[in-house]
Amino acid sequence: MMTVMRKSKDGIRASAKEASHERIVQAAARAIRRSGYDGTGVADIMKEAGLTHGAFYAHFASRDAMLAEAADRAGAESNTIAANVIAAAPPNEALQALAQAYLSKEHLASIETGCPLSALGSEMPRQAPEVRLAATRRIKEMVDLVARQFPDWGQPSAHERALVSVATLVGTLVLARAVDDANLSDAWCNATLKNLALAKPKTDD
Repeated sequence: MMTVMRKSKDGIRASAKEASHERIVQAAARAIRRSGYDGTGVADIMKEAGLTHGAFYAHFASRDAMLAEAADRAGAESNTIAANVIAAAPPNEALQALAQAYLSKEHLASIETGCPLSALGSEMPRQAPEVRLAATRRIKEMVDLVARQFPDWGQPSAHERALVSVATLVGTLVLARAVDDANLSDAWCNATLKNLALAKPKTDD
């Protein structure tokens, strides 16, 4: 009987710790996109997660370990949204649907919950290896998701066009957010939506 009770209590503690860990990672994933890696402090994250600062090291070995998990979570969330957009579109319109969603006014305004690459790309070279590794894995996942939309998926040509498409979308979003001219911001997004077809496979005349 005592053994059963002990196991039950251990299970409750483990579940509580897992739930707390999840709150920390979720808060950190939002914070890095909102405030940048350097602007994301342990104390603020723990407060947002409803936990004490002292509880941090029960979950992470270091701040960089937390940032790595946050980068992974942010990338996973973004890729899941992209995959859902693609799944809901006709196969021959998937890339355009993704581009429209990515460059929408809603995504433009949603830095905290949007694509981490557009929010954090310029900060990546200065981050710890574990943070860069986590972010890079999700970036590769994003590129592969786009490459799968081309009829020659699996060939170097499809991967190359996916690299161009991702770079174009991310670069456009960064510039559209950077300027304080709404007309210029809209023009950048509209021009990309109009011309992204250049990244599609060429056909013989």
